[in-house]
Amino acid sequence: MDNSGKAQQIIFSVKAGQNINVAFVRDLRGVIEREKAAIGVLITMEEPTKPMLKEAAEAGFFKFESSFDTGTYPRLQILTIDKLMSGAQVAYPRLLVDTFKKAPKAKAESEQLTLGTSE
Repeated sequence: MDNSGKAQQIIFSVKAGQNINVAFVRDLRGVIEREKAAIGVLITMEEPTKPMLKEAAEAGFFKFESSFDTGTYPRLQILTIDKLMSGAQVAYPRLLVDTFKKAPKAKAESEQLTLGTSE
């Protein structure tokens, strides 16, 4: 979510098999542009080829502007199952939103309340 309160979208594409190629990256790039998504992630079983990495790099970066995060993130990311199982994560803004409201300070002078009896 950005400063305007609008949620940002991440689109995932999962591909398996031996014929993973640059066309899958181009397709995902077209989808993130059409859907106006912030980030696209291609998850594959095989390591990406050099043309795939080049196409992903040409997609540019998503720049996040908020009071919590001013980072820049790859707009199109390629992750393998092996890397995910080894702890790799999608790079995206992780917000730390302060949801607690501070209580007002107590006054120095307090008034003692007495209990009365009812008649």
